[in-house]
Amino acid sequence: MLPIELKDKVAVVTGATRGIGFCVASSLSKAGAKVACIGTNAERLAQSVEKINSEGGVAQSFICNVADADQVEAMSKAVLETFGSVDILVNNAGITRDMLMRRMTNAEWDDVIGVNLRGPFLVTRAFVESMRKKKSGRIINIASISGLIGNAGQANYSASKAGLIGFTRTISKELGNRNITVNAIAPGFIETDMTAVLRDVMIQGVKDRTPLGRLGQPEDIANAVLFFASDQASFITGQILAVDGGLIN
Repeated sequence: MLPIELKDKVAVVTGATRGIGFCVASSLSKAGAKVACIGTNAERLAQSVEKINSEGGVAQSFICNVADADQVEAMSKAVLETFGSVDILVNNAGITRDMLMRRMTNAEWDDVIGVNLRGPFLVTRAFVESMRKKKSGRIINIASISGLIGNAGQANYSASKAGLIGFTRTISKELGNRNITVNAIAPGFIETDMTAVLRDVMIQGVKDRTPLGRLGQPEDIANAVLFFASDQASFITGQILAVDGGLIN
């Protein structure tokens, strides 16, 4: 891949406190972007921003629960007041509340749909006018292969990610005339805190079914984000890229 140059760009990354989100924020910063890091855990968010800034980047933290419309409105105003405009939006924030559907509570369903699907809608709506005014922008949604093929015990999570894929394809059609591209990345099993709770036998089973024979790393997702955020992807929109080592091929 050619070097990615994002100097003078402003990026917003939700769920930037750890794992994929932090890696994405750090990678965008190293490519030259100024980064607004969004999260709910103030301590972890401060650590993420401190690390990015200590490495020569420019990052600032903004506390926000993306499922809360009032918080999203306040956060977006603060980001725009701080940076002036937004060029890149990465909707990464996500949670799981795994349970078989017949035992799933209303709260377990609502919590996941709220963060994983309502959140990207609220955050995208909050920043899209900034992109429309500039007639330029990159929106990158972090979906999941669970949204493509389903996964037992994840009716809520799979539904939220399938919805995010539909959201991606729809708004790509709405925003293309303003030179705003909208794409999604569907990670497979990535080595993060979310997969660390899985039993060893389950992890080995995933590796055995994956042609590349390993779990992905957060950097694998960050690299895909960098591509979609770059000028090299200027004629790509409405696409869903599975980054899964060939698991669902």
